[in-house]
Amino acid sequence: MYITLALLAALAGCWFGWPAFQETVREAWTVLKSGEQPRIAAWMQQFGYWGPVVLVVGMVAQMFLFVVNVVLLILVAILAYGPWWGSLLALVGVVAASSVGYALGRMLGDSFVQKLLGRKTEQKVLDVVDRYGVWAVIIARLSPALSDDAISFVAGVARMGYWKFMAATVAGVVPLIALLAYLGEDSERLKTGLLWVTGVSVVLFAGYVWWDRRRAKQK
Repeated sequence: MYITLALLAALAGCWFGWPAFQETVREAWTVLKSGEQPRIAAWMQQFGYWGPVVLVVGMVAQMFLFVVNVVLLILVAILAYGPWWGSLLALVGVVAASSVGYALGRMLGDSFVQKLLGRKTEQKVLDVVDRYGVWAVIIARLSPALSDDAISFVAGVARMGYWKFMAATVAGVVPLIALLAYLGEDSERLKTGLLWVTGVSVVLFAGYVWWDRRRAKQK
């Protein structure tokens, strides 16, 4: 939490003290808010061959800024580079960000993750990961409303096997990316689709939790 607040404070300082930064952010927001694929693609072209790198780095950086949802960056990739290459780029970005989060959680441990997420949040997510393992990761990746960034850090702390964690990450995020690629240019259908995915994934996971607890009581 302290790290996130420090980064937000730094961004606020740049916003109020660096006019060029403020202008760039305003321009980016206007372009992205338009939802127009040609306009977004044209804006991304200013980065040239570095565009994909900028997006992947952005996905890694947003893990420390929980006010920015990775879904937005996935959409940018799809709208800027098309449904196929954009989806592949988004998957690479999610895998890279997840790997960084996992590695930091595993190497730096509880104290670092608690500073980033807060003690209560870290413990809640850790309890879920310890009990439900890969299913917790899959649901976190699939549901846009859940903190899939927290799950990366905590999976590292919990010492979940890296390849198991990565398989669960890919299994969860690929359907989400496919849905965003299909609905990306239609804002109304996109909102409805995201709500449905969030609702169904949460209900399914809640059902699994209920079944698991009931089974545990019967033993």
